[in-house]
Amino acid sequence: MKTYEEALAFIHGRTKFKKIPTLDRMNRFLELLGNPHQKIQAIHIAGTNGKGSTLTYLRNILQADGYSVGTYTSPFLIKFNERISVDGQPIADDEILRLANLVKPVVDQLDDTLPEGGPTEFEIITAMMFSYFAEGHADIVLVEVGLGGLYDSTNVVTPLASAITSIGYDHMQILGNTLSEIAAQKAGIIKPNVPVVIGKLESDPLKVIAKTAANHDSQLFTLGKEFDVSTPKVDNWQQSFEYSGFDADIQLTSQLLGDYQAQNAAIAISLYFVYCKLLKKKAAISSVLKGVANAQWAGRFERISTNPTIVIDGAHNVPAAKQLTTLLNNSYSKGKIYMIIAVLADKQAQEIVSEMAQVKNAEITLTTFQTPMNRKLFDANLVEKQEANKKVAVTYQPDFKSAIMKAEEKMNSDDLLLVTGSLYFISEVRAYLLKYHEQI
Repeated sequence: MKTYEEALAFIHGRTKFKKIPTLDRMNRFLELLGNPHQKIQAIHIAGTNGKGSTLTYLRNILQADGYSVGTYTSPFLIKFNERISVDGQPIADDEILRLANLVKPVVDQLDDTLPEGGPTEFEIITAMMFSYFAEGHADIVLVEVGLGGLYDSTNVVTPLASAITSIGYDHMQILGNTLSEIAAQKAGIIKPNVPVVIGKLESDPLKVIAKTAANHDSQLFTLGKEFDVSTPKVDNWQQSFEYSGFDADIQLTSQLLGDYQAQNAAIAISLYFVYCKLLKKKAAISSVLKGVANAQWAGRFERISTNPTIVIDGAHNVPAAKQLTTLLNNSYSKGKIYMIIAVLADKQAQEIVSEMAQVKNAEITLTTFQTPMNRKLFDANLVEKQEANKKVAVTYQPDFKSAIMKAEEKMNSDDLLLVTGSLYFISEVRAYLLKYHEQI
């Protein structure tokens, strides 16, 4: 391959899933590459929601502490390279090309020798990431689980610490139909004698996580038990809250809004304390304060425009929609809230829209977008009909750009326009809005 575009075509041209979940293929793939995953220091982060925010809080704390921090995240919002970053900066196009050429001969070899065929798209990207960071580009690597945990391609790594941020209903066709089944998949990242930091979970999934940790002799740190966080107060697009745990009480401010973001910050802070304890170094409260205050996460209740006020949020499943509804009802009640929503067909579209309809003084427009890799969209017409007799006005406008323009025409200074749903949708809308509102 000679160009970045050819490298992306090679990566995206691979199959997405295999019929039988296994890590055998990934382990073989990495073995042929020299086991790069064994040459890095990592922290592994799983969870239904909150992985990305927890990761970005922790990255900023560690950077404030003087570390060079690699990250592996998915999906990307604007450009593919975001998935492999150092100190928040995506790696260069020529590095993507170099890494793709590095792994391709091994991919070809496995294509020829494995009965089920060679690595999937995600396995290839993960191998590229491990290969890159094994070269020494970062002091520590924060690795976000792609899907689930137990059979996720990232789960070949043995980290210094792990985290499970939340357990909720998402990807049930793969992970299971109960919270306990989903928790068992997430708990698959727990390794022997590796400490685990977890968010506030319901009792059934908590039992699964706790039992798995005990079976692996892994010390468990639970939000609400070993550490805690106060209910945040939102003021002028910032929130303040208190963290307590690890013999520390810290008053914090954050640009990321919502109770759930304060909880994600608490998980990240606890991971930092665990990391410092493992390295036998003194934790710096100043790094915690600076890191949490500086953390930004594009597409997560991100204000794109101030006149009119436009916010985008990737609430792509029911738990995220519930969190977003709570934030809006608690903190944004001055004016009308116009919502534009689009989700993929494999999500609980009806439940997401019904949840968002709980927002006070809301008006909802369902819309569509150009889905990646021909992913199927939800049936907006069907959802509109099902919501027709409820208190909140729900309409359908197939062109999201027209939907945004019509909402803006109605808005006054106290109103808010929220664009939410699929992260792929948010990515497309964000690029459009930043261009459309570039003068702001």
